[in-house]
Amino acid sequence: MITNPWMKYLLVLILAVGYLCSPQLQLSSISAAPVSEPEHPAFPQEILLIDAGHGGIDGGTSFQEILEKDINLSIARKVFLLLRSKGFEAVLNRSGDYALSDDNHWLNNSSRHTRDLAQRKELSRIVPTKVVVSLHVNWGKRASNQGPLVLYQNEGRSFLLANEIQAQLNPLYATQHQPVYGKPYYILNYVKDPAVIVEMGFLSNAEDRAMLCNPRKQLAIAEAIVAGIIGYLTVT
Repeated sequence: MITNPWMKYLLVLILAVGYLCSPQLQLSSISAAPVSEPEHPAFPQEILLIDAGHGGIDGGTSFQEILEKDINLSIARKVFLLLRSKGFEAVLNRSGDYALSDDNHWLNNSSRHTRDLAQRKELSRIVPTKVVVSLHVNWGKRASNQGPLVLYQNEGRSFLLANEIQAQLNPLYATQHQPVYGKPYYILNYVKDPAVIVEMGFLSNAEDRAMLCNPRKQLAIAEAIVAGIIGYLTVT
């Protein structure tokens, strides 16, 4: 087990090199605009931070044996690899099924959930981030609740990012949802850079569940999220 959190993040970057040769990810290269920022020992440029929600003991929402944490990680990996294949500096904050709270040895708090969220926020502080995109799966009391929903901070750039991603996801689900202000969410309140939470569909809805569990549909969802991120970077 890798206990050093930096080794986990760097390992993700190293493993990505092999995956980028995959025929499924042979996409035209788009170069990210150079950014002039103070150098970081591991990341000299601002990066796109992809936050795979939940993990380890925290499975997130579920349906029978289907766990949100697994869907989040599967699609997050695809988003990460697509961004890297297009020439963007991206980091995936977990590469396997573990809880980020396990890496948090600095916060004196008995709540594992709080330590997990704080660790996600802290990474966005110590690494120079351009945006933070947190991937999750939704659940509704009614099975008719359906489609993607992107939550944004009380901040203009966050809204622009959410709007771009929402516009790319809606056609996949035949929905016309609008982004929603995510007022109560820790990540959106404490991350200083533009951040959004992408609820990629409802696990409680049969149609959404079929999409979220299908590898090809997962790739389509990842491509839509990446297109939204690139759209945001183009207009800002």
